[in-house]
Amino acid sequence: MALLRGVWGALSSLGADLCAGCGNRLRLPFSFSTLPRWLCSGMTYPKKPMTSFLRFSREQLPIFKAQNPGVKIPALIKQIAQQWRELSDEEKKVYEDAYKADWESYKEEMNRLQKNLTPSQIESLEKEVLQKRLKKKAIIKKRELTMLGKPKRPRTAHNIFVSERFQEAKDLSVQEKLRSLNESWKNLTNSEKQAYIQLAEDDKVRYYNEMKVWEDQMIEAGRNDLLRRRPKSSKDETED
Repeated sequence: MALLRGVWGALSSLGADLCAGCGNRLRLPFSFSTLPRWLCSGMTYPKKPMTSFLRFSREQLPIFKAQNPGVKIPALIKQIAQQWRELSDEEKKVYEDAYKADWESYKEEMNRLQKNLTPSQIESLEKEVLQKRLKKKAIIKKRELTMLGKPKRPRTAHNIFVSERFQEAKDLSVQEKLRSLNESWKNLTNSEKQAYIQLAEDDKVRYYNEMKVWEDQMIEAGRNDLLRRRPKSSKDETED
C-alpha cells in the first residue's frame, strides 16, 4: 500500500493537481484541503513542496526513461521506489532535509495567506469543506451498505411504471423519455394505476422480509449501528 501511495504521489508530482481557475496547486497545511474557484481569482499560491521520495523520483525519472526506452512510467516508478528503499539513511537525509526546509517556507506562506482571508471567506470555506466531507462520508456509507448486501428500497408505483416503459420510448433523450412517461402516468386512470400500486405493495413486503433477514445478520456480525432501530438491551426491557 505504501508503494502504491508513493507511485501515485510521484505521478501526481509530474502533473500536479491544479486549481481549474488559477492553475496553482491548492493543497493547504491547515483545515482546508482545497480552495474553490471563486477564491482563486487574483491570488497567488505557493506550490506544495515535494516529499523526499518525490524529489528523488523526479530526479531519477529522466535517467530511468533514458535507460529503459518504451517502458511505461508506472513501471519505472516501481523501479525507482525499489532503489529508494535501498538507499542508506544518510543518502535519504539529503532529500529529507530539503523537504523539511521547503515545508517550513510553505507553511509560513500559507499562514500569511490564511491571515489575509476575510471572515466571510473563511466562513464560506468552512461550509464548503463540511459539505464535501459529509458528501464523501455518505458515499463511503453507501458503498459499505452495498458491499454488505443491504436490500434495495421498495419502488413506488410510479417508479415501476417508468422502469417498465422506459425502453419502449425510442429515439428520445433520457430527459425527454422521463418527461413523456411522467405525462403518460398522469393520464392513466385509477384502475390502470392499480396494477402498479399492487406491485409497489408487493415490493414493500419483499423489502420488509429481506431487511428483517439482513438486520438479523448485522446483529450477529456486531453491526447494530447499521440497523434502522437499535434493539433494546435486556436491561432496558427490565426497566420498562
